[in-house]
Amino acid sequence: MKPETLAIHSGNLYKSATGDVTPPINLSTTFFRDEDGGYSGGHMYSRVSNPNRSALEKVLTDLENGADACAFSSGNTAGMSLFQALAPGSHIIAPDDMYWGFKKQLQSIFADTLTIDFIDLTNIAGISAYIKENTVMIWVETPSNPLLKITDLAAISKIAKAHDLLLACDSTFASPCLQKPIELGADIVMHSSTKYIGGHSDVLGGALITAKRTPFWEKVRNIQQIGGAVPSPFDCFLLLRSVKTLPYRMRGHCENGMALATYLEKHPKVEAVFYPGLPAHPQHEIAKQQMSGFGGMLSILVHGGAEEARRVVNTVQLFAQATSLGGVESLIEHRASVEGPDTKTPQNLIRISVGLEHIDDLIEDFKQALD
Repeated sequence: MKPETLAIHSGNLYKSATGDVTPPINLSTTFFRDEDGGYSGGHMYSRVSNPNRSALEKVLTDLENGADACAFSSGNTAGMSLFQALAPGSHIIAPDDMYWGFKKQLQSIFADTLTIDFIDLTNIAGISAYIKENTVMIWVETPSNPLLKITDLAAISKIAKAHDLLLACDSTFASPCLQKPIELGADIVMHSSTKYIGGHSDVLGGALITAKRTPFWEKVRNIQQIGGAVPSPFDCFLLLRSVKTLPYRMRGHCENGMALATYLEKHPKVEAVFYPGLPAHPQHEIAKQQMSGFGGMLSILVHGGAEEARRVVNTVQLFAQATSLGGVESLIEHRASVEGPDTKTPQNLIRISVGLEHIDDLIEDFKQALD
């Protein structure tokens, strides 16, 4: 089935006694045992599994063409659970441009147990030089946050397989609709489902999807079930509801993202535009090969430094100045001020999550803010 059909039908795991077309919210935290002590209903305790979570994990597995999925209470928890599954003393290769929350997590929470090299993963030829005896995983984020770098997944997969390394990909900016990391050789895909999967800025969540059920994956599943950082039934219900419109929402985000990027690229007050759909993007050809659309995320550099960047984000009317991305409403943010004093993000960078408003209104809003 095509993604549009999978998104609607894959999560409908069972037909309830009342014949609900949409799976109802199952709030029970515990489930009846059979006379022999078993659980013929398939669930024992909601920390371990729940009908709504099972439905969500099923549809995410199918959309990513994977073998299994684990849903978590946030994107940060999803990534952290993967890092927790690594043996102490392991070495990770990660991108130099990546979501600051994960970078901060690796540098603080895992500072005593893991070693990390943050490198430019767009330089494929330079990756092998960082592989050590204790290297176990390459963590990729493509498109990256906030510079929208594109990493060649197929090329890195060859390197990972040659050295028996795990390849994990944060595909949040692409969503399951625009990029298939598993098909390109990734072992595990990560999403902050708070973003495009949720799509309405009203639910927190994260997910990991695996290409194969391996002993390592069972460690991840054990961390999910025993650690218990799982989404509530209502959160899963909201995410499952949102997934049904994800393929169509992504078309709108892609269309608006390209139109706004094209407009801003020509504006005299904009120094640079980072959007993989633009031919001028340094990895545009790779993006064309591994993505079916370029998404709704872009970043710009404005002339005038941090002061001008802050003026612009305070002057737009339709773009909400707020953290996060992927919602139907457009968001804008001076990114360096969020990431703190040690950030490497340019001070004149503005990150934009292009929503589903009419593109003429969004362009007009930027026009008045810049002019």
